[in-house]
Amino acid sequence: MATYYPLDGTPHPPSETVAADGPVIRHIGFSDLLDALRLGWEDFKAVPSHAIVLCVIYPIIGILVARMVLGYAVLPLLFPIAAGFALIGPFAALGLYELSYRRELGMDASAWHAFGVLRAPSFGSMLGLGALLLAIFVVWVATAHAIYVSIFGNEPASVIPDFLTRVFTTSEGWRLIMVGCGVGVLFAAVALCISFVSFPLMLHQHADMTDAMLTSMRVVAKNPIAAAEWGLIVLFLLMLGSIPFFLGLTIVMPVLGHATWHLYRKAIETPLTSSSHEVPEQEREKRYAADFPSVLFPPWGRKHRFFDSSD
Repeated sequence: MATYYPLDGTPHPPSETVAADGPVIRHIGFSDLLDALRLGWEDFKAVPSHAIVLCVIYPIIGILVARMVLGYAVLPLLFPIAAGFALIGPFAALGLYELSYRRELGMDASAWHAFGVLRAPSFGSMLGLGALLLAIFVVWVATAHAIYVSIFGNEPASVIPDFLTRVFTTSEGWRLIMVGCGVGVLFAAVALCISFVSFPLMLHQHADMTDAMLTSMRVVAKNPIAAAEWGLIVLFLLMLGSIPFFLGLTIVMPVLGHATWHLYRKAIETPLTSSSHEVPEQEREKRYAADFPSVLFPPWGRKHRFFDSSD
């Protein structure tokens, strides 16, 4: 089960807050989801420039992928790719969790602070889970392509009007919609269960990948309706942001990223640590010309240490 990993200089939480078998999981409802979105929007308004720095590559990748899809005349993959952003979105928002964390602590939040997640003790676990989500995304796209080929064959639909006519005016098209959406829901459910609160949990409590996924599944098991509602909200907003050539993701993506942090804080009962990810300032040693060259050779070089009174 998940274990609390305190940040530097932070005491262990009280025993009544973290149970012996893992963090205490709360019940959450639709109102909590809306409040998480509201808080995510507040974070986005407070640090909008960070969203551009962190997320501009996200829609660019989407545009390039879409162009590649169109170039290879496999337009039917465009929708699965856009929907698949929901699978890898939790990993893409790592820096945003860091910014929301700092704001909740009342600390300064700048673009550079977002990269503090790279120094997190559990960053390796975050990469591992991110790779797993990417693998699920790739399998989903391949599965969607196989479903299309099984229904329409290998004949390409290279233009949008032709593709839309096939999908919405034929029985094969409606079968594609039903089968594709049904299989897509299964992929989304798997990704949601293992990543619902996993990345914020790894950032905040430094849990490893396995513990984070188990705790995330416990949260979903205790709040299945709220988890399903959150999945639909994420899918709707990501699809909405993908419509104008994926550029809307520069707003949707950071808002959802910040909101995921606040959703984690609502779902899991843990104290908010007062320690930051900042590297502690080192003592400043004063050196004098009279000490040269002895200062070059330990232990004489550190025989006497003097510090500013401000230290």
